[in-house]
Amino acid sequence: MSKTIYIKKTQEKFDAIVVGSGVTGGWAAKELCEKGLKTLMVERGRPVEHRKDYVGEGVKPWEMPFRGKIERDIVDEQYYIQKQNYAFNDATKHFYANDRDHPYSTPQEKPFSWIRGNQLGGKSLLWHRQSYRWSDLDFTANAKDGHGVDWPIRYKDIESWYDYVEHHVGISGSVENIPVLPDSKFLPPFEFNAVEKDLKAKFEKKYNDRKLIMGRCAHLSKPAPHHIEQGRYQCMARNECQKGCTFGAYFSTQSSTLPAALKTNNLSIATNSIVHSVIYDPKTNRATGVRIIDSETLETREYFAKVIFLCASTLGTTHVMLNSISEAFPTGIANSSGVLGHYLMDHLYGAGANGTVPGFEDEYYSGRRPTGVYIPRFRNVTKKDADFLRGYSFAGGAAREHWSQFAYKDGFGVDFKNAIKSAGEWKFGLRGSGEMLPRYENQVSLHPTKKDKWGMPQLHIECDYSDNDIKMLNDIADTAAEMLESAGLKNVQRTVEEWPPGLSIHEMGTARMGKDPKTSILNGYNQAHDVPNLFVTDGASMASCAWQNPSLTFMALTARACNYAVEQLKLGNI
Repeated sequence: MSKTIYIKKTQEKFDAIVVGSGVTGGWAAKELCEKGLKTLMVERGRPVEHRKDYVGEGVKPWEMPFRGKIERDIVDEQYYIQKQNYAFNDATKHFYANDRDHPYSTPQEKPFSWIRGNQLGGKSLLWHRQSYRWSDLDFTANAKDGHGVDWPIRYKDIESWYDYVEHHVGISGSVENIPVLPDSKFLPPFEFNAVEKDLKAKFEKKYNDRKLIMGRCAHLSKPAPHHIEQGRYQCMARNECQKGCTFGAYFSTQSSTLPAALKTNNLSIATNSIVHSVIYDPKTNRATGVRIIDSETLETREYFAKVIFLCASTLGTTHVMLNSISEAFPTGIANSSGVLGHYLMDHLYGAGANGTVPGFEDEYYSGRRPTGVYIPRFRNVTKKDADFLRGYSFAGGAAREHWSQFAYKDGFGVDFKNAIKSAGEWKFGLRGSGEMLPRYENQVSLHPTKKDKWGMPQLHIECDYSDNDIKMLNDIADTAAEMLESAGLKNVQRTVEEWPPGLSIHEMGTARMGKDPKTSILNGYNQAHDVPNLFVTDGASMASCAWQNPSLTFMALTARACNYAVEQLKLGNI
């Protein structure tokens, strides 16, 4: 990547500023640059160059000082929140935020685990790549049960934009014709193993409302010519994803949207630039730029543009908005409704069941797979069949026990060593992803006194599970266990873990879309009701969180909002 694209001070007035460089920031930069706008991407973290800076990729556990583990003192001092994430290890820790430098507060009885990736590319380098469309079951949920405001859009408004982003990204999956989970434009699906095929048949015979499918993911199972043109290649299923992928086999900012934006020669990037606030001009009622703090020198600068896109992640974007105060907006920019910071959501994880599958001793598999099996939502679809609102999906998979499990078993001698070298019993598990209701009391605000090392007010996060959420978590565990037992699995264990909100890393809401400016921040094009040239397209914009992984929907909404913003610029409306 040419260093000339990186800027510090500049007198240039850009056409657009994009704050953030993750999944949505990358898409916004790509779309705006390709439509001819001189665009500045502002990122609070360091530069990360595709391939060159994936320093943990390909490093074997035995080549690391502690076989992938990290010294306890370092974890306790610097990563006491991030360590909770499943992908955190010595080969990936440089893609996680340092908790000591990025403090926030919560009520003692309401922990919230905020997992962050502050670098160019953001969490697009860390995400789990599961990619699912939403349906009108999701876009009409708030209106039907009265929790949250009605979405200003329906599936038909976003369907073509799903098509558009999926073509570029590359989504592996299978056509299933499931109404609650519309099909994508697919690359070939990954394969089931023998146990998964057997359980698929058993589940679908017993439960006519459930279908077990292969998980849909943003991996190039068979790249198309336009993926090759992006410099991306077929997924090798190496299980190296969160270390960075030299092949560009999974979608990330570095592998896909950033090269497309750079190709236009319309992109500039300011890294190590923490956005303090959005600059607002009351005379024109427009956002005119952003104030930033240099994370290395603490110098302050200002950048200016005709249109501002906030894509700094759900809480990062809302942090900036809450800190953007003026006489017109004393509680945060575009907050005439008073809902900015409220209706924080995350998916309900941590519940499910697992068990042992008898038989299949002669069935083996080799290699890895970047996805698992998936059972789309079946609760409360055509009729209310549970004592809670909304619903959940299951994800899971079957695998044989292998050597690493013996670290937790007793034994010694020849028999124990031989057992380690042999494929063990088949195990299968299902874990839920449930929809948290949008509630006003789940919120984020600026702490009145505490500040971070750069002088920014810290966020105070207050989020907890409702009775509805807890009922759903218990149903997830009960139902998973019942399904496994009905299929003949043994030693079935039902689990509901202590899983703090935030740890699912699907935080959404706090600057929601809606039809009414009195009850929402954004309209149906992710445009601020109050400030026409201000757009928010990351998770902060969501009016509900549904049960599917949300990133694909973030991408589609971002591309759609960019198209609208450019149209409005050309018309002179913003």
